Formats: sequence, structure tokens, C-alpha cells
Amino acid sequence: MGKRSYELGQAAEERAARYLVDMGFYIVERNFHSRFGEIDIIAVKESVLHFVEVKSSSHHDPMLAITPHKMQKILKTIDYFLFKYDLDMPYEVDALLVKRSGCELVQNLSVM
Repeated sequence: MGKRSYELGQAAEERAARYLVDMGFYIVERNFHSRFGEIDIIAVKESVLHFVEVKSSSHHDPMLAITPHKMQKILKTIDYFLFKYDLDMPYEVDALLVKRSGCELVQNLSVM
């Protein structure tokens, strides 16, 4: 990833985090890494953990970047997070799409 792409990704994640806070979410952690992958934002709202994948693009639908392979990596990383912190609580896998026109939260991808 080039420096410009990295900076654009960081700006999108920052915008996404502000959006979530404005929507009443509490940010637990950002950029959680495991050997399986990374979760961009982990947040809580109304006693539900939200594992949020942030995607942005000005050229195509950012949702297309969440492939079945990417989803497998996300789910393995979630399992690791829950194990590491010994958590047993409801959770959702969400996507936060950052577009020029604004942010769009797509909740509960795991049921799609």
C-alpha cells in the first residue's frame, strides 16, 4: 500500500470513528490485530459489541471489498478477540462505508 492510500485509509477510519461516536457508540479499540487479520473499529452500543470494517472508495462500491475470504478473516479475528478478553456477549459484524456524500453504517453483515 502506498503512502497516499495509507493516508486516505487513515482519514476514512478517523471519519468513521467520529461518525460512530456521534451515533452513540463507545469506541473500545481501533486497529485490533491478530495473526488472522485486523478489525478496524471495535465499539459498543446498548450492550452489543460491534466489529466494524471501514471501507471507502471513490471509484466503486466499497461494500464489494468485503469478500467471503475477508469475512472469514474478520470472524477468526473476532473469535480471537473474544477469547483474549474472555468475553461472552452479543456482537455484530458491521461495515461502515465512507463516501464523499457521507457515511453509511451497514449493520449485521453476518446475517447477509
